[in-house]
Amino acid sequence: MIKYYDRKTKNYQIEKVAGEKMIRWTYSSPVGMKLLEAVVKKKMCSSFYGWYLDRRISRRKINPFVNKFDMDLSIAEKKLREFSSFNDFFYRKLKPSARSIDSHEDSLISLGDGKVLAYEHIDLDNLVQVKGLTYSLKELIKSPAIASKYQKGTCLILRLCPTDYHRFHFIDSGTCETSYRIKGAYYSVNPMALQKVEKLFCENKREWSIFRSDHFGDILHIEVGATFVGSIIQTYTPQHRVARGAEKGYFKFGGSTVLLFFEENKIKIDADIIEQTKLGIETYVVFGEKIGNRL
Repeated sequence: MIKYYDRKTKNYQIEKVAGEKMIRWTYSSPVGMKLLEAVVKKKMCSSFYGWYLDRRISRRKINPFVNKFDMDLSIAEKKLREFSSFNDFFYRKLKPSARSIDSHEDSLISLGDGKVLAYEHIDLDNLVQVKGLTYSLKELIKSPAIASKYQKGTCLILRLCPTDYHRFHFIDSGTCETSYRIKGAYYSVNPMALQKVEKLFCENKREWSIFRSDHFGDILHIEVGATFVGSIIQTYTPQHRVARGAEKGYFKFGGSTVLLFFEENKIKIDADIIEQTKLGIETYVVFGEKIGNRL
């Protein structure tokens, strides 16, 4: 059971997890863990499933998925019958009116829809994965020089579950550099998996880039793939200026995670998100929603 905080109702909700029984069995049973290491975490497994979800035959999965999770597709650009495959549905675009972007230049906005955790005054060698498990930013991006810029800064972790909108965006105007790819495994990023696999983010496939924002300094942007995520697709053009809210990229099928690292004394995260993070609880946010301020 995954509990998260709903900012609108100020109440806790229980997340509906796609494939919950299978995830729980895989990451908690001896047989499941052996299967995980031998097959599930491998690129071949995720690539094959991703190939299937790009095919027209996979459209038959859309209706059951939408009905099971009571998804609102009225905010999507395409109608249900217009999706060419399950992946086409999965990384669907939203209507411009679907999300309201806070335009104040001092407002820090969410880069996408999902569950967020926020950590301030971070120790680069002991970043929190879950209680009792940590990892190093140097290991995560394999660049000690870049990592050192974010000592005592702020880390945001946005987890996108399979039912979420799976495109991610720039939180400010500015210029983004080229993305660097790091090969890795395909573990789930579900909290159940994070409790079982040490340094999971450092094990999984990931990409990172530096976004030179106009109002929040140089932001380290990291996308982490997960089980059955066939691809991390970058849609921006490196070194070209972008506006606040412009699309950076999207994930194909699967739960995924985006991490943002800010330099020291650049931002202040909203108190409710920090409070819930200290309790070990994620807060649900949507793209464009204010989640903090510039210092």
